[in-house]
Amino acid sequence: MTGDAQVTEGAQVTGSGRVTGGGRVTGSSPAERFDRNVQRRSAQVLKQRVLDQQREAFEKALAWAAEHDAIEQAAARIVSARRRYLLGNGKSLSYASLLAADLGAGLSGVHLVDGSHLRPLDVLGDIRQGDLMVAILMSRYRRETVDVAEAYVAHGGELVLITDADDAPLTGRATTRIVIGTDTASYASSPTSVVLALHLLATLTIASSKGAGRRLHERDALAAELGLYRDPA
Repeated sequence: MTGDAQVTEGAQVTGSGRVTGGGRVTGSSPAERFDRNVQRRSAQVLKQRVLDQQREAFEKALAWAAEHDAIEQAAARIVSARRRYLLGNGKSLSYASLLAADLGAGLSGVHLVDGSHLRPLDVLGDIRQGDLMVAILMSRYRRETVDVAEAYVAHGGELVLITDADDAPLTGRATTRIVIGTDTASYASSPTSVVLALHLLATLTIASSKGAGRRLHERDALAAELGLYRDPA
């Protein structure tokens, strides 16, 4: 299988690296999901529904990750890049921050485009050969992420996309895409499969980097020198 493979509810393989537990309503808002899934349900019933749905979604995500190589393809792109920019807005900014922290531990040239420490305009004004942007774009698809990523590609940058639907914005612009199910029995879209994919992506990327081990050891030594962490009692 290639990185553009999908597993649906009936384990049918179609077009683009997505695994979903079914029932996702495209573009549904937290308020709509609250009315549909949460309102007027007892805590015990709701808890069991969420646990059952998350167990099913996680099992499908594990099966998809084992069978397809979209994450390996993205890891190879990230390792070979000279500078890596992580982009996301809203809740996706939290995912981008998580991935940036994990990648930055073993790679140099990892930058989080958060609009504060690093602005999109600064990135777009200095695109060089070998640069790569990893955009995380989940429903309901923030306009800022779409606009910045489209401009990045238009000016010669390469894009890796992590999203939740085959027809999401930017899928046609990305060199590599990872499509992850975020179905939920709660009012909030589920982070379970997303975090699993990000964890795998960071792990495979760092494992493929020749200098990652040295960098990790150097960081450990510096952390000890600075006394950053408290020893367990």
